[in-house]
Amino acid sequence: MATIDHRATALTPNTSIDKDPLMQTSRRRLLLVASALGLGFAGLARAHSNEDHPKKAGPVRKEQKDWGIAGDAKAVKRTIDVRMSDNMRFTPDRIDARLGETLRFRAHNTGKVMHEFVIGTKAENAKHAELMIKFPNMEHDEPYMAHVSPGKTGEIVWTFNRAGRFEFACLIAGHYQAGMVGTIEVRAA
Repeated sequence: MATIDHRATALTPNTSIDKDPLMQTSRRRLLLVASALGLGFAGLARAHSNEDHPKKAGPVRKEQKDWGIAGDAKAVKRTIDVRMSDNMRFTPDRIDARLGETLRFRAHNTGKVMHEFVIGTKAENAKHAELMIKFPNMEHDEPYMAHVSPGKTGEIVWTFNRAGRFEFACLIAGHYQAGMVGTIEVRAA
């Protein structure tokens, strides 16, 4: 039976790897990527700490999106409670709505880290999640988003004036990628 020598071999400037320009370029890229990831994760802790994002003062900006428009609290017919946990899951993870329905979502963070409840299309949420990885300090506050500190509850009032399959997700870096996503099915009445 063969034995394997597990001792590390140090690379010295005289090794053939260091003389190969392609290997030098690859090593530099690897160091840059590792440094960027380290800085990104360090910034991540500051960007979405366990503090609430302040809500903008004044009226909610009503902008038509592919998945609906900000709703009026007076028009709410149904409230849906959603729990967010540190196992990177929502409960429930599927919600049915009727076309034209205005819903109040109460997002309860039962975990120990900040979570978000963001409504959107699959493509929009995926794009935004990628931006959150690249720019962890970016601030965002839209009527279809709730940033919820541990043990707290956030609310969104939303009118689904477009039929289709949409999603809600936590877009904090790593959470979306870990599967913290649910679906909203909006059907004609």
